[in-house]
Amino acid sequence: MINIIGKKYWYFLFSLIIIIPGIFSLFKYGLNLSIEFTGGSTINYTFSKALTNDQISKIKTIFTQNKIKIINLENSGTDLTIKSQPVDQKQDVLINNQIQKSVGNFKQNSYETVGPTIGTETLRNALYGLIVASILIVLYITWSFRKVPKPTSSFRFGISAIVALIHDVLVLLGTFSILGHFFGIEIDSLFVTAALTVIGFSVHDTIVVFDRIRENLRRVGGENFAEVVNDSILQTLDRSLNTSLTVILVLIALLIFGGDTIRWFVLALLVGVTSGTYSSIFNAAPLLVVWQDLVNKRQK
Repeated sequence: MINIIGKKYWYFLFSLIIIIPGIFSLFKYGLNLSIEFTGGSTINYTFSKALTNDQISKIKTIFTQNKIKIINLENSGTDLTIKSQPVDQKQDVLINNQIQKSVGNFKQNSYETVGPTIGTETLRNALYGLIVASILIVLYITWSFRKVPKPTSSFRFGISAIVALIHDVLVLLGTFSILGHFFGIEIDSLFVTAALTVIGFSVHDTIVVFDRIRENLRRVGGENFAEVVNDSILQTLDRSLNTSLTVILVLIALLIFGGDTIRWFVLALLVGVTSGTYSSIFNAAPLLVVWQDLVNKRQK
């Protein structure tokens, strides 16, 4: 029989090894937030022919002369996308006229502006959503497992689930902090949607394991709590892995064929689902055993 609980500290160590680079990146580089959170403008142009480096320099100069800082510029042949500080409609018309004179014919495909106040409010609401979701999860699990047999308690189930959830969020944020710094990947509202989805999936997977632990405690008692938890993990292992694997295969297909619009959203889900599956099996349930061992030592 596989002894997962016997190697619990190795699994905790592996989690730390995965999390630490992301935490370091978060503190050093932070997250590369999109204009949805920071405020700014995104303008897309299509030119009649591919732009030269000299023409791109002229466009940058035009924005500088109008006292607008360019945050990011992406050039792909005839298409040019500029993300900058907020550009109002008058400035947009003026800049377009200057580009027309300096560079040549072009078409403005899109022009989107988000004010800094709206961006800050969006970021604040996203954080509130994550915090409220976490609190509600603790309350729900504590209530749902209120009749769990001794020696454990429903509150421990709730806290252990949140620790596993924090693990998954840190893995996700750390991964995208690293991607944002080295590859320019931005955090937008779709990422927040992915993070909330990951939280729900992680808790769902954890509850499956916890529910089996509760049933086994009722059936055999809790004299050997570690053995009950280990048996419960093994009994739900196939179900957890099979469920997650089907989701992961779909996400991989979407990542390959879904296109640029949803690529990073899908990647966020893929990272989160993989981490959630691992933490539910190798972090949340073993944490119950560590907590119970500490309680037993204190009582002795």
